[in-house]
Formats: sequence, structure tokens, C-alpha cells
Amino acid sequence: MADITASMVKELRELTGLGMMECKKALTETSGDMKAAEDLLRIKSGAKASKAAGRVAAEGVVGLFIVPDGKHGAMVEVNCETDFVAKNKEFIDFAENLAELAVTNNLSDVAAMTDSVMPGGETVEGFRKALIMKLGENISVRRCVSHVAQGRLASYLHGTKIGVIVDYTGGDEILGKDLAMHIAASKPICVSKEQVSGDVLERERQIFTAQAAESGKPANIVEKMVEGRIAKYLAEVTLLGQPFVKDTDQTVEQLLATKSTKVNDFAMFIVGEGIEKKSEDFAAEVMAQTKTSKAS
Repeated sequence: MADITASMVKELRELTGLGMMECKKALTETSGDMKAAEDLLRIKSGAKASKAAGRVAAEGVVGLFIVPDGKHGAMVEVNCETDFVAKNKEFIDFAENLAELAVTNNLSDVAAMTDSVMPGGETVEGFRKALIMKLGENISVRRCVSHVAQGRLASYLHGTKIGVIVDYTGGDEILGKDLAMHIAASKPICVSKEQVSGDVLERERQIFTAQAAESGKPANIVEKMVEGRIAKYLAEVTLLGQPFVKDTDQTVEQLLATKSTKVNDFAMFIVGEGIEKKSEDFAAEVMAQTKTSKAS
């Protein structure tokens, strides 16, 4: 039997929002398989898919830069160990400079960025190491994206933790900003239902089928229930299907139609998304050190 640790239970609770004992039991039943345990809980409880915001677990900032003509932009995520360093001006400036560098050199690959030369003549890697020595924390450039617009770009930074670039055709700058803010708030995974991965859709279909089967209804009714839930899921995770945050009586698709506007693509970075942050119990650490001291 797999060893079910407290951190595993904690991670599953964050993913599903369910109770500790339910999560521990699911992990036990699935021999510690996190994905299988999440699916099992969703089948039993009807819980929704994991939300991106619930997986935020590391410190850092998003750097964002858009060329004034709105045709080219970039974002980078730079991570550090503590929120204290994440608020440091030199650290924030580093992320912003990297975003501008990504635009200038059309970079969407961290490995290629490492050897790129910054305005001061130092390489990105050299500057990163110097910043580590100065600030006393591990600092890493996690990811970057550079985008050349089909139409024009709008952007939005929620503090320094969530960054969005949206490529749209038609409309005006106000609509572009509204769309970027909507994406930051509602966190769609893609523009339209046609872009949802077949693997993702199949996983959801299997879960919805298992949930519906537990109702004991006839197969034809179960099939209709599943299709209804798939339709609802697609509306929740696609930009066009979501209710517009500033007017929930209409979907984003309906809003765009009234403005003769099309969203071509978007990118969103959430600091720490998908990274598990090391959990530290300072009081427990102090107690452990005290006991060690007394013992010696």
C-alpha cells in the first residue's frame, strides 16, 4: 500500500476543495495516484475540474511588455522563494526587462533567453546569478511567450501575479482591455470549444458518465445528461462561452458579435501555477530545534 502523506492530502484538498478525510480515503483507494484520486472524488461528489487559481503555490512576478503600436508583445514569469523578494524593485525590474528583451529578440523559449544580452551588456544568466547573490534567494526564469498580433494586442496585469495578452481584431482599446481583464478573472483555457483538447474532453466525458450512471437512470437519459454537462463544461472553460464579467446577461461571444470583433488568441500567466510550494511550519521548526538543544 502506498504511503499517503499529509502533503498529498493537502494537495488533493486544494485541487478539489473537499474534506481531509475524503481526500485521504480517495488517495488510499487509488494507491496514491493523485490524478486518479481527483477523478474518483469528482465522480463521487460532482466536484468541478481543478481551477488554475487553486494551484498557485510559488512566489514571483509576471513581467509584461507591449510595443506601442500594439502589434508585438511578450510576457515572462520569474520566480523567487518569498513574497518579500517578489516585491523588491530590482526583482520586478528584472522581469519587466526580460519581457522587453523577449519582444526585441522574439523569444518564446527560456533556454534561448538565458544567453541573450541585456541592455547593460550582461547576459540574462549573468544578471540572474548576480541578483541571487544580492537578494539571497534562488531566482529562476520559468517561462516566456512572445506574440505577434494578427489584429492588435491588449494586455492586463493583476498586480504582478496574473498577466494576460489578448490578440483581437475589430473593436477598440477599451474592449481590448475589458477582454484581457475578463480572461484574468474567469481564466478560460482557450478561445472556443473547437480548441479544447480531445484528451481533456474525453476525461471530462468519462467523469460525467460515471457521475450520471450513479443516478440509476436509463442509458438514454444518462447519455442526455452527459451531453448537457459537456456543453456546460465547454461554456465554463472557453472564452466565447463564458458570461462576460462586466455584464453577465451576455456571453463573451455575444458581446463580440455586437462589436464586430474577433479574438484570435490569448496567453495568460498565473504566478506559480502548477508548482507546489514547500509548506513550512515555523513554530514546529522552532520546537524541534529547542528539543535538540535540550537533548544535547
